[in-house]
Amino acid sequence: MAHVKLHIPGPVEVSEKTFRAFCSPMIGHRSQGFKDLYGKMQPQLQTLLGTKQLVYLSTSSAWGVMEGAVRNLVHRKVLNCMCGAFSDKWLDVSQRCGKAAEGLAVPWGSPIHAAAVDEKLATGQFDALTLIHNETSTGVMSPLAEIAALKQKYPDVMFIVDAVSSMSAVPLAFDALGIDVLLAGTQKAFALPPGAAVFVCSPSARAKAAQTPDRGYYFDLLEFQKNAEQNMTPSTPSIGHGYALSAKLDEMFAEGLEARYARHQRTNQMVRDWAARHGFTLFPEPGYESLTLTCVNNGAKPGGRTVDVLKLVKLVKERGFLINGGYGKIKGTTFRISNMGDETEASMQPLLAALDEAMREL
Repeated sequence: MAHVKLHIPGPVEVSEKTFRAFCSPMIGHRSQGFKDLYGKMQPQLQTLLGTKQLVYLSTSSAWGVMEGAVRNLVHRKVLNCMCGAFSDKWLDVSQRCGKAAEGLAVPWGSPIHAAAVDEKLATGQFDALTLIHNETSTGVMSPLAEIAALKQKYPDVMFIVDAVSSMSAVPLAFDALGIDVLLAGTQKAFALPPGAAVFVCSPSARAKAAQTPDRGYYFDLLEFQKNAEQNMTPSTPSIGHGYALSAKLDEMFAEGLEARYARHQRTNQMVRDWAARHGFTLFPEPGYESLTLTCVNNGAKPGGRTVDVLKLVKLVKERGFLINGGYGKIKGTTFRISNMGDETEASMQPLLAALDEAMREL
């Protein structure tokens, strides 16, 4: 069966070069070879994330680390900032972990604003909050720097941030932000196969975790730190992901991080321009649109044209590309197109041409 190129919000397309790296010969996870591999990546990851802290590798989805952060860092009550399907789910996950939790919910399409977070934290009820920087279900990017600035006002609150679909595509300076956990899965902007996560924690987070008696083992932040100091992981890692991540980091730094960020802005603008040419509006509140995917409005809110999304997805797939027909309660009334990972202006052109052809058949 012919390959259909992925332009869904994740997993995204994985290059042949990355697959070749992923399939490198196996080595022992406690061997010097693995220590050398991890040790080579560590300064690259620290530069990418703007941190002097050790960056950890987890063989799990991002949700594993998201749940682990809650288990490690919530003692009293967690504030779950909710602006879409995935951030909404964090409330459910927190409650399933047996934690007291409360949602700060805004309408889908709107971002989380610092003033609303401030109002909640001012009650003194919370010792942690969760935030998804780039909510892929709605295509909304919340103002992380403004929200993170509240850490100075509430230093005892753990700020846990999911950057799954923004890490490596936009600048993220962990130390300067002053937050406590920053995490991402590998299957989105990193453009690696799914199954691994990258994350970093503050010294304050590790100190808080040390006071948590039932934090478990697999996602114990202290185990990650202890092992990372030796260029190892607490449990057997996916070594293929390590090889692939190493190769991808080399690509990133060869391109240059600023050039990479600018490329994502350009390819994202191409999709926005396509939507505007065809009479669509965007679903996110203006000024808070994602830079890694575009969530096109198709009747979820007033304004713009509407089409048969299922037929559009089918017609585009027949031309060799897969886009997403919306997620959760806005499935069918939005559709989403990813530009994250390895995409360039040249690689986006065939997709946009296929979309143009499909639109003529609707």
